[in-house]
Amino acid sequence: MDDEPKSAAEMKEIRQNRKAAQDAEGIKAMADIAAADIAIRKRTANLRALRLAKEAADRDRPAEPAVAYAGRGNSFPMRASRIRTLSGRRVF
Repeated sequence: MDDEPKSAAEMKEIRQNRKAAQDAEGIKAMADIAAADIAIRKRTANLRALRLAKEAADRDRPAEPAVAYAGRGNSFPMRASRIRTLSGRRVF
């Protein structure tokens, strides 16, 4: 922070040093972005494989009925206002 005026050659050198530092910072930022992109793609591939395995396992297993039935052996489905969860709360 000198108050002395700098010569044209000194100003040119300062600009070149600043430009070189900005270029190096830009290269580092691009490398960080590329590394993050690779990590995201690996996680996505892993999650996709897990999802496909789960879907394949679910296809082999029969689906449970989605309707709750009233009482013993009664084939009439319960009204939604009458269905209670295990905690005793009503399901709406």
